[in-house]
Amino acid sequence: MGLAKLVVRVLAVVGKEIVEVFRRPGAVLSLILGPFLILAAFGFGYQGIKKDLATIVVIQPSSELPQEAQTYRDMAVRGLQIIDVVPDRAQAEARLRAGEADIVIVAPVDPLASIEVGEQAEVTVITNVTDPVEANYAGFLAETLASVVNREIYRAGAEEGQAYAITIGGRDLSDVPPDVIASPTKPVLLNLAPVQPTIVGFYGPAALALVLQHMAVTLIALSIVRERSSGALDRFRSSPMRATEVVMGKVIAFGLLGGAIAAISLWLLVALLGVPMLGAVALIALVVGLLLVASLGLGLLISVVSDSERQAVQLSLLTLLASMFFSGFVLRISEFQPAVQVAAYALPVTHGISLLQDLMLGGSLTQTWQLLALAGIAGFLLLVSWFLLRRELRPE
Repeated sequence: MGLAKLVVRVLAVVGKEIVEVFRRPGAVLSLILGPFLILAAFGFGYQGIKKDLATIVVIQPSSELPQEAQTYRDMAVRGLQIIDVVPDRAQAEARLRAGEADIVIVAPVDPLASIEVGEQAEVTVITNVTDPVEANYAGFLAETLASVVNREIYRAGAEEGQAYAITIGGRDLSDVPPDVIASPTKPVLLNLAPVQPTIVGFYGPAALALVLQHMAVTLIALSIVRERSSGALDRFRSSPMRATEVVMGKVIAFGLLGGAIAAISLWLLVALLGVPMLGAVALIALVVGLLLVASLGLGLLISVVSDSERQAVQLSLLTLLASMFFSGFVLRISEFQPAVQVAAYALPVTHGISLLQDLMLGGSLTQTWQLLALAGIAGFLLLVSWFLLRRELRPE
């Protein structure tokens, strides 16, 4: 008899929870469709390939090498897109720093002169990245480039009727060591980035931005939903309290809390984990502040459209899931389809990650427009949330 009562009570709780879930169809719909839509966008939007790196080739005026860009395009080096051939290395490096190119290749002035004395000719590959994964990728392309150049040297020897590349351009290379004959050129990789951080150093700012957004979204969303369920918003409706004051109070309170957590987290990243912080503290604080305000606006919007605490938590987690996939935290945004890139840039954390990495690892802002975009997202989300909350608080 006692076992039967236990089963009845357990089934009563089960039935209550199931009925409670299905009483809120919006929560069920978001629970089912949310992850599916995010994964569908990821599946259709992610191309799975890296774009070719925009490349500038530097050929000294005194060099006997071809000066036409098409000649190097015809070499078809995988992963490189030759956009220009210039005679000045300083000009090419300036364009690299300005973001006009991804990589600069400096050809040796006289590669055969180096080979004649038994040395490998150096093909200098210059990049400007703080991402260690991208730096390794540039090194891989440098090795590929050296292999292509070596192939061209062998081809030149074959065209002159030589069984081996021992005589090229009328120069006798019979005394050159076999290792140099086998591999006439070698890549030398240079990175112009101010620092070349470890994996922890590179992803530290990104993780901070992701945590700050999720914290701000969750805290303010649950705060509003709980006040709605406790009846506090009904009391606001009959009091002099207005939506503007509620929004301002919430944003200031959670903004101060988030700012304190961000300051402590930054100190831990720099002092304990060794994450570089090259940028001005004031600019980093500005980015963190805008990220928090935009995230609080997103959390407010979630709280207004949620009819229960459970749904608010679900939407907050879906936001976190979307941020993990599309913010550039794991995969570069440029590897997605253009339509998905537009959606990715609507997330506050996308700009927060890029700006914090620029400032902390590069020392300056290279994408100033993202600062304005983050401010615009913050203003838009707060305005929409204020409007919807104002309708809810309007006396009936």
